[in-house]
Amino acid sequence: MICFQLVTKSVIQGFNGFKNRDTICLVVLLMQQPSYLNFDPDKYPWKPDIDYRKYPERYQVGKGEQGVLICEPYKSEIGQFWRFKTEAIAMESSEKIFTLFNEYLATGDFVGADMARKYLQMGYTRARRYANYKSGKKYDGHQDYALLERGSGDPEKAEAAKVFYARWKAAEANEVYAAMKKDWKHARG
Repeated sequence: MICFQLVTKSVIQGFNGFKNRDTICLVVLLMQQPSYLNFDPDKYPWKPDIDYRKYPERYQVGKGEQGVLICEPYKSEIGQFWRFKTEAIAMESSEKIFTLFNEYLATGDFVGADMARKYLQMGYTRARRYANYKSGKKYDGHQDYALLERGSGDPEKAEAAKVFYARWKAAEANEVYAAMKKDWKHARG
């Protein structure tokens, strides 16, 4: 069985309640499919019709980059500068986004600062994706979402990813931001 080869001993032990190898195989295959296949926009806490500057109390930090391509007006303010084609472009882009991050902090705008941090993180993750996969896609949508070949990507994107990674981590290490984020998550999620 092809998919069973993907199952390690530790995964099998984690599913010790299952007696059927086909069940284990199915579970492993489902874990490898992209999460966007089961996306439910009604349950997603970020909405495109909310002005998060006017209604910041409706913003949630979430995990990682969630909401980054939805929350206005920040999406438009920050997204226009987000580029990672080359290391030089990534340096210019991450510098501008990091400047916005600091400007948002200086005015007490946590939502703007968090969105800028998310764009820095997304610069890293997307550049890494293109460094790892030639098309930037991890799954083959025409082949039942099979994983594509890793290591076929662009080495220049790996350099761009390093630039964004450094800025992202600098943003997260900012003490003012860290305190604001902790307070925000405690109060609002």
